[in-house]
Amino acid sequence: MKIHDITLPIHPGMLHWGRKPEVEVVESIEAGDSSNVTRWRIGTHTGTHLDAPAHFVTGATPVDQLDLNVLVGPALVADLTQVGGEITAADLEAAGAAAYERVLLKTSNSAELIHAADRAGEWVGLSPEAARWAVGHGIRLIGIDYLTIECHTRTDTWDAHRALLPAGVIILENAVLSDVPPGEYELVCLPAKLAGADGAFARTILIER
Repeated sequence: MKIHDITLPIHPGMLHWGRKPEVEVVESIEAGDSSNVTRWRIGTHTGTHLDAPAHFVTGATPVDQLDLNVLVGPALVADLTQVGGEITAADLEAAGAAAYERVLLKTSNSAELIHAADRAGEWVGLSPEAARWAVGHGIRLIGIDYLTIECHTRTDTWDAHRALLPAGVIILENAVLSDVPPGEYELVCLPAKLAGADGAFARTILIER
């Protein structure tokens, strides 16, 4: 068994959408305290994280009520590294996504963008058509290797989110797939159990048996 940790490390200088994490030292052994304690100011969509339906639909399922049977199980890491701009339904079909309930999209974002400190001007994302295809083919969790599953051209309208989340499809963002070959794995994605939250950061691994 080989475990691939696909979680982006969280720290104040990390790649982030909006405000970056802030860390406060509460207690320090060096300062004479009995232990080391820090307090973190952090958003729910920090690092490798899940978008729950409540992210775009008021009253929909929050992150602490997501079905664990969706967050753990067989998953496809789909090779879409040759796709530029938006991933289409044809791209998903060609990658074999229809056979899986959990699909992680490995794109050219994995080469450099996911490891940069600042947000890029352009990145690969999922087209609205492909999002609807995913819903229609029974995909229950879909992830990508960047800050958002939206293409950079659609961050005003959020079309993929609006197709996926109302249909109950969970979105995983900022999956670090750089060193993960395409293929089938067992996904284990456990978000922090933040009561009523729209999303949460998640330690996420892929198991290769």
